[in-house]
Amino acid sequence: MGSATSDKAATVWAGARKRWVPILVLVGVAVAAALLTWLLTTIFDHKQEAKSPYTQVVALSDTSYDPAEWGKNFPIHYEQYKATVEDTDGDFVKVEPTADDPREYHTQSRIDAEPRAQRMWRGYPFAADYTEPRGHEWALIDQKYTKRVQEPFKQPGACLNCHASTPEIYDKLGKGDREAGFHAMNALSYNEAVEHATTSIACIDCHDPQTMELTITRPAFVDGIKKAKAAEGIADYDVNRDATNEEMRSYVCAQCHVEYYFKGDEKTLTFPWDKGLTVYNAMERYDEIGWTDFTHEESGAPVLKAQHPDFETYSQGIHAANGVTCADCHMSYNREGAAKVSNHQIMSPMASEETINSSCLTCHHSSASEMRQRVDNIQTTWQGSMNVSFTALDALITDITEASKNGSATEEQLTKARDYQRKAQFVIDYSFSENGRGFHAPAYSQSILNQATDWARSGQLALRGVTVTNGEGPAVELPNMPAGN
Repeated sequence: MGSATSDKAATVWAGARKRWVPILVLVGVAVAAALLTWLLTTIFDHKQEAKSPYTQVVALSDTSYDPAEWGKNFPIHYEQYKATVEDTDGDFVKVEPTADDPREYHTQSRIDAEPRAQRMWRGYPFAADYTEPRGHEWALIDQKYTKRVQEPFKQPGACLNCHASTPEIYDKLGKGDREAGFHAMNALSYNEAVEHATTSIACIDCHDPQTMELTITRPAFVDGIKKAKAAEGIADYDVNRDATNEEMRSYVCAQCHVEYYFKGDEKTLTFPWDKGLTVYNAMERYDEIGWTDFTHEESGAPVLKAQHPDFETYSQGIHAANGVTCADCHMSYNREGAAKVSNHQIMSPMASEETINSSCLTCHHSSASEMRQRVDNIQTTWQGSMNVSFTALDALITDITEASKNGSATEEQLTKARDYQRKAQFVIDYSFSENGRGFHAPAYSQSILNQATDWARSGQLALRGVTVTNGEGPAVELPNMPAGN
């Protein structure tokens, strides 16, 4: 037999088809080269974008007060910043504008929702008006038109430290010396000081205009954190020199979201951090200097008004202990091309599934719905404890007021009971006015409310002649009770 041969002839390209082969190869090579060029160019552009995340359109300086100027260099950040005007919490209430108040929206009243808070503040401006907070774009206008700064109340210019862009005000009043301008603004009346305010919280309040690094612009925080660090054994602390970038991502927020008081006749904004950052440290400092915010209208107790101690409360929680900053949750990072942008809308991470994903879920291996439920559980538990504490405080105020009228308690007993009211009320106010609703430090928030409840009940016992051991435990000496009781 002969060798086997294939019965299939080899394909032969001839004629017109033969002429197209090199053309197709050339086109393929050109397309591949174009794709490779595009890929390499894109990689290069993204690397450059990551190195230089913005294009300088205008030169910024220490007098670039207008956020719109910064927006020319940082359009994404600026659009997010302007979005702080939006209702992300669902608590806006539409109202009819008036000549005295041109706003078309307010937020829900917290003293209408919790009348016991209104009673807690009797004799103080917060009993007249206290609403839910909203975004930074509203900070100045909401303060300008709150009843708390209008007649008959007299508020100092120091109130503007947390509600306006202050570098411009400091520069105007201090003729370029911001420390001098800070003291000058504090000493003015609110109505005088607000005339110098042109915008709400702005870029220059938190960023160095030359380097874009985070920076502290409020002298009160510079002084306050120096004292807090000294209490930890760290001497001569300069926040703008010594703080890490991670710390600054909380410290810039802590310029305003803190407890404070107005020191001396000059009304100098001051943080009570000489002893540390807990509510008990603040109370100890206030007792040491004999500070009282107002006398309660009904009970006559010399009491303290807490402000919004978000930073101090956060500092006692698990997130702070693990290096999670305020910005990590409230200004979570988003990707814009190769650039990583911190969201300047600044809102609750619970605002949407998207914000939960970009904040909570970067660390927690869970789902958005599970995280929302976890937060709801923490805040519901806190609300239950707050309710118990308010009930105890309200009962104490009633008992002191009645005992002072009917003479059923001695002056010594009234003094003790009023001191318990001072302590219990400050702690309750501290937690109620803090914006985390118990979430920023759950265990701490629960523990201080339990202590407040104990103090309030101890005050009631004091009116009845029961000796309580410092109001810090159950040890009491019960009076002789009639048989059958």
